[in-house]
Amino acid sequence: MSDNTVEGLRARYGERWRWLAVFTVMLGTMATVLSATVVNVALHDIMLEFGIRQGQVHWLATGFIAAMTTTMLASSWLLDHFGVRKTLGVAMALFSAISIAGGFASSPEQLIVARIGQGAMAGLMQPMGMYLVFRVFPRERRGQAMGIYGMGVILAPALGPVLGGFLVDQLDWRYVMFAPAPVTLIGVLMAWRFLPLPVSRPAPYRFDLPGLILLGTTIGLALDALNRLQMVAGQGALIALEASAAALALMLFVVRERKARHPLVNVGLLRKPAFLFANLGAMALGLALFGSTYLVPLFVQTALGFSATEAGLLMLPAGIVLGITFPLAGRLADRKSARSLVVFGITVFALSAVLFALSDLELAFGWLALWTVIGRVGIGFMLPALSTGALNPLKPEELGAGSSTINFTRQLGGAFGVNLVALTIEFGEHSGGEPTITAFHAAWWLVAVFVAVAAIPVWKMRV
Repeated sequence: MSDNTVEGLRARYGERWRWLAVFTVMLGTMATVLSATVVNVALHDIMLEFGIRQGQVHWLATGFIAAMTTTMLASSWLLDHFGVRKTLGVAMALFSAISIAGGFASSPEQLIVARIGQGAMAGLMQPMGMYLVFRVFPRERRGQAMGIYGMGVILAPALGPVLGGFLVDQLDWRYVMFAPAPVTLIGVLMAWRFLPLPVSRPAPYRFDLPGLILLGTTIGLALDALNRLQMVAGQGALIALEASAAALALMLFVVRERKARHPLVNVGLLRKPAFLFANLGAMALGLALFGSTYLVPLFVQTALGFSATEAGLLMLPAGIVLGITFPLAGRLADRKSARSLVVFGITVFALSAVLFALSDLELAFGWLALWTVIGRVGIGFMLPALSTGALNPLKPEELGAGSSTINFTRQLGGAFGVNLVALTIEFGEHSGGEPTITAFHAAWWLVAVFVAVAAIPVWKMRV
């Protein structure tokens, strides 16, 4: 039997084993990011094949993000009890199986369930990268390792829409579901070979399953209530019931988290004003990032008649620019005021959304690509500054809980952002069963206004 202790791996592979381990977790993270973005260019074809409207197909994005948001809070407990090797290996294996099953879906309901399953596994896989880097690299080499790991994370959303467009146009939308499976299957083998066993484990402690159930119930009911607003006739009572149940579940969750010895979310941190305002900004960032990633491909394919490949290529320059902007903004976040950088990012992104809202049917491909690039520049400035603004005021022992909380709120903003964007499009003008450019303009204005309003709590961060 192979010795997968740190000493055994070092003896077998030398110092390069650390990079093999980083590449292993990078495969998992890239697969999750790829899955979150690649499906967006296939939404138009999925709507046509199953004869469904945008109001239902958006669950392919919303369900994924909501499931990922919920389960990522369980990763800490799994790492403490099973270690990174078993946790990541099993999550990638299940992700592969669910992806293949989703590719063979014969109904939109089966496909939505598969996307929720993908998202649940993605939530477990995504936090592994930072954990592993801090686990296996000495302090003086962690920055280098995070930089290389970050390149892979940034590359996936840049290439995902391009790959998705090629698969949809040249093969079939189902290959968009199949695409991540080979990556994660390779990752399973690499995890078993290159990831270390835990040196030690903390004393076993009870997982906050009631908290997870209450949180999942809150998110699921709230999103379903929003979705039902698209066909509100005759459903008013059910919508009110779901909204009330979601509010009750949220209150019970807060009470549970304040009393639990090992809570999923440390709600006490939200009493710190800077941390609270940063989390409100993070929700706006999630809305901007996931809402625009969902909206751009659907907008240019449905309203402007672009092919899936063209929609994917439209996103490529934006992904590259985000990769360039991110390290620059990270350096500035160490030197400049966090709130000024975030407000600048909000302003730039809002400008991008307004430009999309004013675009017409004759606008050239290059201009649309430029609007997308401008939006990603804004997001690039918001993300690192929000993290430093949120975590710098915290005590060292609060950093772990603070980091997971702000990641959670960003994902939560993304889940509700996609849902609100879809709701706006569905209420907008339609022709022949499909939304017109006017409906998409309304959605872009919504995104612009939501992000701009977020500047108010961000300005109160005072860091």
